[in-house]
Amino acid sequence: MVILAAWLLIWQIVSWAIGNKFLFPGPFIVLATLFELVKTAEFWLSLASTMLRVIFGFALGMLGGIVLGILTAKFSFLSSFLSPLRSLIKATPVTSFIVLVLLYMSASIAPMFIAFLMVLPISWTNVHDGIEAAPKELIETAKVFKLSGFQTLRSVHIPALRPHLVSAATAGFGFAWKSCVAAEVIASSKLSIGRAIYECKIYLEIPELFAWTAAIVIMSIALEKLMLALLNSSKKRAGHAQIRREKP
Repeated sequence: MVILAAWLLIWQIVSWAIGNKFLFPGPFIVLATLFELVKTAEFWLSLASTMLRVIFGFALGMLGGIVLGILTAKFSFLSSFLSPLRSLIKATPVTSFIVLVLLYMSASIAPMFIAFLMVLPISWTNVHDGIEAAPKELIETAKVFKLSGFQTLRSVHIPALRPHLVSAATAGFGFAWKSCVAAEVIASSKLSIGRAIYECKIYLEIPELFAWTAAIVIMSIALEKLMLALLNSSKKRAGHAQIRREKP
């Protein structure tokens, strides 16, 4: 809290130094503007619309990455065949993808697909690396006891995957937010945070632009904390279940 207060103070000092509250508003003006926005139905509809796009895009990207990560870790020929695709997605600027995707998708669907596209290689890489990092001795033990592929996955690979999945989810969610809002700005998607930001820029409503940005940051942090709490809760439940299975 002390660090946050220090940065808010620096922000306010910079605003005073510039001397134009409409060009660079201070935190109190932004907070007051945000409170006014919160009172409107458009704010909540735009927030809900963008959140749904982010969540669906993120979930699809994580799911696709998990599937591809498992397949490429298990089958070397698939890894060789698909690795150029992963490298291409990583190397291509998000703006280029947005413009290309808008040629084939509507303005309401494109941001969700962009979020999916940005999360996919992150999840894919982390899952692939997590499976590769599974202890070899445990894999050999599973073979000795003739465990099925599913049993080996559940007992050996999934525990090794958990830290990689947490890392993928944390990084991927941030990318999903930023890329989705960027796509909404370019696509001018109806009832979206991106369109609201674009209109603020067009009409030079700078305090409102700062307020929308603050709303994005707050929601991103809150949802990321919620997601990490759910992942940690799942990890604890899995640990308790493992202890119960090991008890005589």
